[in-house]
Amino acid sequence: MSADDRCEPPQVAGRWPVALLTVSDLGSRGAREDRSGDWLAQRLPELPSALVFRDILPDEPDQVARWIRRTIFRLQPALVVCTGGTGLHPRDRTPEAVLTVGDFEIPGFGEAMRRAGAEHTPHAILSRQVAVVCGSTLVMALPGALRATQESLDAVWAALPHALEMIAGLPSASTEAGHAGRSGDEGHH
Repeated sequence: MSADDRCEPPQVAGRWPVALLTVSDLGSRGAREDRSGDWLAQRLPELPSALVFRDILPDEPDQVARWIRRTIFRLQPALVVCTGGTGLHPRDRTPEAVLTVGDFEIPGFGEAMRRAGAEHTPHAILSRQVAVVCGSTLVMALPGALRATQESLDAVWAALPHALEMIAGLPSASTEAGHAGRSGDEGHH
């Protein structure tokens, strides 16, 4: 990618810039409605965030990883959310793509998502949600099924603002500010 491929990050006035990717063979061919992507596009602005880019790709991990890298390089979103491709089907490889772009993983996000899903179905343990940090961007891979997407995002929703502040290196994300008034939590970052 050349310097000419760069573009200015979008101005989103006090909102976290977010990119959304649906990973679905059928969806990328227009053979399936993108219900999870549509729901995420409606829910994420409540963060508060601004959706700066949305796309859909087939279950091809190299394409997914390339899309994530290019999107981060060009748009510098605070958050990239991928939906789909986290199951056990032979073509479900979104977690592998996300892990290849990450500087480090945030295991608690995937654990919380699976725990929340397990309250509704024992099959939740078969999902492979992941979250990584790539530079100053949080990248999450959520399931493609609408209910599983909703449960997964809800499971990490309360932690997202603080995570984004910490990743961005904002002063408000210091341990003291993040845990103000809570005893016994100091130093848990």
